Amino acid sequence: MAIYVCHCSECRHQSSSAFGVTAIFPTFTIDPPHEVAIGIYSRQTLSGRKLDCYFCTRCGSRLMHKCNEDETLSVKAGCLDEFDLKGAVHIWCKEAIMEIPSGVERYQEEPRGGSL
Repeated sequence: MAIYVCHCSECRHQSSSAFGVTAIFPTFTIDPPHEVAIGIYSRQTLSGRKLDCYFCTRCGSRLMHKCNEDETLSVKAGCLDEFDLKGAVHIWCKEAIMEIPSGVERYQEEPRGGSL
């Protein structure tokens, strides 16, 4: 598992914060969501890929997202009982609106091979 702190404008807007935080897990089959409880919003990523974003239809909170061809999926950190930002990888730093801590692993855009 890896933790990404994303500073892209989409993650900032989606999280209503200065960045978004996701935990990366090996992909698993996601059954079609129950239309009353979970919805899917699909969008194009900054790198041109299609991203399916799963969200709660009652409160609008993003739950997770994934690109269909990927071997991983991203769970929004707020859905987890525990996570640790030590060792988190900061991505899309060129769009950051805050100072990135010194000494952290960081990328101006996505790391080679992508982040999702």
